[in-house]
Amino acid sequence: MAFGSPSGPPAGARQLAQLLELVQSAGHVDFKDARGPLGLTQRQSNGKFTRDEAEALIGLLEAEQESRRLEGEATTDGADERPGGGPPPDEPLRLSRGERQAAEAALKLKDVADDVLAAELQRRGWVVMAP
Repeated sequence: MAFGSPSGPPAGARQLAQLLELVQSAGHVDFKDARGPLGLTQRQSNGKFTRDEAEALIGLLEAEQESRRLEGEATTDGADERPGGGPPPDEPLRLSRGERQAAEAALKLKDVADDVLAAELQRRGWVVMAP
């Protein structure tokens, strides 16, 4: 794999459109504007995401949007809500690189078989029990 090349299949057009909509509802103009606050790479700020990267970022942005919506319902009557589904953000959303990497890692763990995951946790000293 060449330096800086994506490590998976590219995200589809629908996924990118959904991601751009979420980035804009988080208070950013486009991917380039969100590069620093969301910790995007130069490749990602040009709108080039792998499926896994896009899915992880969509999950994070949807969770943040939902928490902002719930905060807005708790503090206001919702009269000044935007058609996008939530109150306007006070400031653009910022995510740390660690938050993004944790979301991508959690997404990858969904594909790992239970017995393999349990064996790895036991190897690291954890006690594992079946549900």
